[in-house]
Amino acid sequence: METAVAAAPAWGFFSSFLLLAFGTLVAALLGAAHRLGLFYQLMHKVDTASTRHGGGNVAGVLKAHGVRFLFTLVGGHISPLLVACEKLGIRVVDTRHEVTAVFAADAVARLTGTVGVAAVTAGPGLTNTVTAVKNAQIAQSPVLLLGGAASTLLQNRGALQAIDQIALFRPLCKFCASVRRVRDIIPTLRAAMAAAQSGTPGPVFVELPLDVLYPYFMVQKEMVPAKPPKGLMSRAVHWYLANSLANLFAGAWEPQPEGPLPLDIPQASPQQVQRCVEILSRAKKPLMLIGSQALLPPTSSDKLRVAVETLGIPCFLAGMARGLLGRNHPLHFRQNRRAALKKADVVVLAGAVCDFRLSYGRVLSRSSKIIVVNRDRKEMLINSDIFWKPQEAVQGDVGSFVVKLVEGLRGQMWASDWAEELRQADQQKEQAFREKALMPVAQHLNPVRVLQLVEDTLPDNSILVVDGGDFVGTAAYLVQPRGPLRWLDPGAFGTLGVGAGFALGAKLCRPDAEVWCLFGDGAFGYSLIEFDTFVRHKIPVMALIGNDAGWTQISREQVPSLGSNVACGLAYTDYHKAAQGLGAQGLLLSRENEDQVVKVLRDAQQWCQDGHPVVVNILIGRTDFRDGSIAM
Repeated sequence: METAVAAAPAWGFFSSFLLLAFGTLVAALLGAAHRLGLFYQLMHKVDTASTRHGGGNVAGVLKAHGVRFLFTLVGGHISPLLVACEKLGIRVVDTRHEVTAVFAADAVARLTGTVGVAAVTAGPGLTNTVTAVKNAQIAQSPVLLLGGAASTLLQNRGALQAIDQIALFRPLCKFCASVRRVRDIIPTLRAAMAAAQSGTPGPVFVELPLDVLYPYFMVQKEMVPAKPPKGLMSRAVHWYLANSLANLFAGAWEPQPEGPLPLDIPQASPQQVQRCVEILSRAKKPLMLIGSQALLPPTSSDKLRVAVETLGIPCFLAGMARGLLGRNHPLHFRQNRRAALKKADVVVLAGAVCDFRLSYGRVLSRSSKIIVVNRDRKEMLINSDIFWKPQEAVQGDVGSFVVKLVEGLRGQMWASDWAEELRQADQQKEQAFREKALMPVAQHLNPVRVLQLVEDTLPDNSILVVDGGDFVGTAAYLVQPRGPLRWLDPGAFGTLGVGAGFALGAKLCRPDAEVWCLFGDGAFGYSLIEFDTFVRHKIPVMALIGNDAGWTQISREQVPSLGSNVACGLAYTDYHKAAQGLGAQGLLLSRENEDQVVKVLRDAQQWCQDGHPVVVNILIGRTDFRDGSIAM
């Protein structure tokens, strides 16, 4: 009797253990069945006879989002999506380097306010884009990069061009995903497109393996052995491969919504706007610095321009905000920004950032009240713990904020003597430039004079693309974009090589605009081969190369400080002849025809109007704005 009683707890423990073990086994089996897609396959069948492929799903989402251009350098990993986009009327533009494709997508994003799209092949195709993706991240451009990849079952098994692409792009992109089943293409792309435009815009990356893009019959041929299996292990492997194929294509062609998802765009609260209104209403010398973020949707550039004009606050424009007020607007000041910031009693940083461009905030006076508005909180407050302090920090959309300020400050006027003081300083600096333009040079052309003539010749419908150091730095002082969204520079990353890609995207977006590219001769080395792209795709753009035979921006500091010009010298290369070799038109400006600068520019315009890309090779001396000297 005692033995039976003592055995009861032991039996109870053993039965509980068996029950737990059985439950764990069942859970593991159910989990394995879920991962293998067995449950999904019970409800969603595979159409083994279909010739459709995942590339069609990709193209459908892009079309539903209003994508008109896809930039690429072809590779077998991505061929289905290129073909599908072409069939749906999306123009596929192939470049000679993958980085150019992403730069072109970046330009489309900036000029249209939508997502620019590039697609490149796996491995080195993707690694070639890293610089452009990083540039888009820092410039806050919504770019979708589609990347090919090895088949899902061959990843991490030594397949051709197979690397961990997600790990590579995760630090560069807001959103990274690898599509593992055809049915996941549409929801993944919709989520990526929304992420690119929400909050602080930026690049996103979607990896599309081979077997997700190609049709069932082709994937089956590569994935599942044709010969019947022999032996237990062979049968198990065959079942696993067949099931993987079925899970890959189960529910692939079932209808799904393809259109855009709602965007999450931060907005300033009414309380924040009211506090900023009160600060500005008491200002005597207010000043606005307007940066690229102000031009982001949903506020149109026209609506923003009207708001800035209505506010009546003197302003400096930077990045994509250049040209917002057109040419020679009385509220727009271009010179002596540092001095103006020191004198202002209220400064509104509307998308402007206290990084190196504003000396990390040291150009701001400690006695000034600073209002800063930005979608990105970290960027908004950068260096505020050291060199400056905001009176009011507003995390929200910049353009919408400026429009709301107008509503609160309607009728507010500021003393005209403040704007007049800034205007006089502008005029003095511009007079100094006019004097530099008249200075003789030992050889070649005075670049200041050349750029003044460019400014005089530039048409109202032009878009300026700038890519370079010394020559472009000079142009930033002298050449004015004629309207909003008519200036494209790399942004805060200072990337050389953006020129051809930006020009490509700009001309496609604005076919009626004249695209003028201002290149340094060093920077042009990155873009030269893309004149083959312009010729093949009949995209007429005009490149003006400030050719001073060197990396002059670097040598100017390197030689006096370190005593050597090593690696800074280039040649007065015949870039115009190289362009002719690629099928473009090439023109030369030098001392021999210095009295025909305007004529040569007009000739280049005519070539473009006739449908030909043009390179104007301008041999120039070297300028130094620090002391006003001009050297050979």
